[in-house]
Amino acid sequence: MTQFKRENEAHEIEERMAAEIAAAKIIESADQMTAFYREHLINLLYMQADSELAGALGYVPCVPRAPTVEEYLAASMIVKDEFRHARVVYKLLENLGEDVDAHVRAHDFTMRVSDTAANLGSQRAAEDKRVNIFYYPIDSWVDFCMFNFCMDRGAGHQLEDSLDASYKPWARVLDGIFKEEKFHIAHGDNWVKRLAQDPKTHDAAQAALDKWYIRTMNIFGRPDSPKNKIYREIGLKKRDNHAVRIAFANEVAERCKENGLQLAEWKPDWDNLPWDAYVVG
Repeated sequence: MTQFKRENEAHEIEERMAAEIAAAKIIESADQMTAFYREHLINLLYMQADSELAGALGYVPCVPRAPTVEEYLAASMIVKDEFRHARVVYKLLENLGEDVDAHVRAHDFTMRVSDTAANLGSQRAAEDKRVNIFYYPIDSWVDFCMFNFCMDRGAGHQLEDSLDASYKPWARVLDGIFKEEKFHIAHGDNWVKRLAQDPKTHDAAQAALDKWYIRTMNIFGRPDSPKNKIYREIGLKKRDNHAVRIAFANEVAERCKENGLQLAEWKPDWDNLPWDAYVVG
């Protein structure tokens, strides 16, 4: 390829992106979208909806593990919230012409890896679009609470990144999801404090943190992701993947310091981390 041809192609790409950015200021309906915008929006919506559904189904077995009737209710409300989140995001996809029922029938969202100590890293275990942390089983009430503490907090940071999304029907849906996600995070914070500050359960809390913190750190994608850059340019996200990860990690570190817990060292395998983060809630 000649230098002239490379420069010409680069110029065409820049012009195309400029046109896409200009067209994506405020989108209310499918007829306002370019094909490029629609492709990237649908990718994000499926990632979120599949994660919401898989998350809800993963939480269901945790309800009978609750230690009190009050916590039966709290855990059940979290499950209900996650199913509702899945439904409203799938509804957005239906409104864009997607066959959601066929998609859901094609995948087993109850599937979990059998080895609870497995390390998937950033790898996927099936063909659906859930974030891979939802392939791990939640084995105990302590696990459930630490999952709230880590993963729901990570989801909150990701959701926050799209609250002002250029696709306004999604932005309005995310506003309600984000508010409910704060309840899930508060539930985890309350229980982690109780578990960590009780000598009888401190070690179990630390072990659960070691497991779920590392897994959550793997969900955010690589820095300088080309697709993340596109999401930001067309108004579907605000920050680089790693910036979201760092905001999450700093918040977790602060909470752990308050509760006498130690954060495990996360050692990124940059070559194997996925380029793109998942939107979850």
